[in-house]
Amino acid sequence: MLYPLTFETIYKDKIWGGQKIKTILGKDFSPLPNCGETWEVSDVEGNVSVVREGVLKGKSLRELVQHYKGELVGQHVYEQYGDRFPLLIKFIDANDDLSIQVHPDDELARQRGTGFGKTEMWYIMQADEGAKLNSGFNRDLTKDEYVQAVADNTIQDVLNIETAEPGDIFFLPAGRVHYIGKGLLLAEIQQTSDTTYRIYDFDRVDATTGQKRELHTEQAVDAIDYKHYDHYKTPYERKLNESVNAVTSDYFVTNVLNFNQEVEHDYTHIDSFVILICVSGGLTINAPGGYSLPLSMGQCALIPASVRNVTLVPDGDMTVLETYVP
Repeated sequence: MLYPLTFETIYKDKIWGGQKIKTILGKDFSPLPNCGETWEVSDVEGNVSVVREGVLKGKSLRELVQHYKGELVGQHVYEQYGDRFPLLIKFIDANDDLSIQVHPDDELARQRGTGFGKTEMWYIMQADEGAKLNSGFNRDLTKDEYVQAVADNTIQDVLNIETAEPGDIFFLPAGRVHYIGKGLLLAEIQQTSDTTYRIYDFDRVDATTGQKRELHTEQAVDAIDYKHYDHYKTPYERKLNESVNAVTSDYFVTNVLNFNQEVEHDYTHIDSFVILICVSGGLTINAPGGYSLPLSMGQCALIPASVRNVTLVPDGDMTVLETYVP
């Protein structure tokens, strides 16, 4: 019988990474000097998650999907994605600004032979005072205006900059130019894709190679949505002891669960796996068959589609992101 699954953390050393993965999330990323990202649930080639505990310990996520199919991911999801697990879950610590970048949509990614596109969302877990990020442009641009701004190094002048605080959510459809600013710790939910077009990297030089990182200026041009939008921060109601929907997209639905009392969640109406991402506090997940799983800030659990209900028992106040494929 399938049960709520946790996976071994995959640590990523990044030029802009810091120490919050260790100091705030309690994850030991030795021997890396710092850590920019942890990949918690991943089916990206070369970075496939491995089950941490239980009778399936040591099995890869890809093996599980191939073996259990719809029982693990949901019949609808399996028909849509086959043996590829469709979501990638990360925690990101930006000790410095990340590069200005953009991701292609599914159609462009297919044309270029890079698999799926990359729509994503961020949930801000911790923010240093005054921390900011970029989502989109501050005005409508033409393609020619964008190309000129990159060429004359004024791209930062046309970016929409937002102050970010804990609990803020930003939904970033494929094509939206963005960067995570210095001082932010966040959870990221995204399509299973590692395709990024780096537009500008603040003229950084890699300490090891002495070289600037590669830019993908030409590849980015056809991927970008040049339209300006009125709102870039995702509005949602912050309620206690209620499940609140924050994001609904073609690729994932994400609800925010802010609870301080026990709650039972019935997933019989969802033909999908569910991933629970603890972004504050702690809880215990109780599932049928006497299975019990503690989860603390910075940990995730994959609830297989065949597990139709779970009970969440908070350890005081807890905030969990609940995400699944619609």
